[in-house]
Amino acid sequence: MKLAARDWLQLILPGDWLFLVLAALCVALLALRFWSPDRPDRAEVRAGGRLVASLPLDAARIFEVPGPLGVTRIEIAPGRARVLSDPGPRQYCVRQGWLSRNGAVAICAPNQVSLSLAGRTAAYDSLGY
Repeated sequence: MKLAARDWLQLILPGDWLFLVLAALCVALLALRFWSPDRPDRAEVRAGGRLVASLPLDAARIFEVPGPLGVTRIEIAPGRARVLSDPGPRQYCVRQGWLSRNGAVAICAPNQVSLSLAGRTAAYDSLGY
């Protein structure tokens, strides 16, 4: 005996519907809580492997970092940061553009300067197993 879709709906009681709605709501809330990325709250600037500055991402400013090749300029805007200019030959860190995700990094290797964004919790780009 095969039941049609209409017959299955008649077997679901009002309490079953309530349970299904509450379960879906719980799944949605947990997904928003645990799968949403943590927003960064500071930019960490390193030169020669040492932490030079930890700057909050709440106000716009430009920060200059001296390196072996010259001065690297870092621009900070609310919630994001970028390498504005660098004396390196290929400009890879400048082309990286605005960094706005927790854990994002721009490295100016020839000038030994790096910019990374950090938040309350560490961000991972892959899972280890």
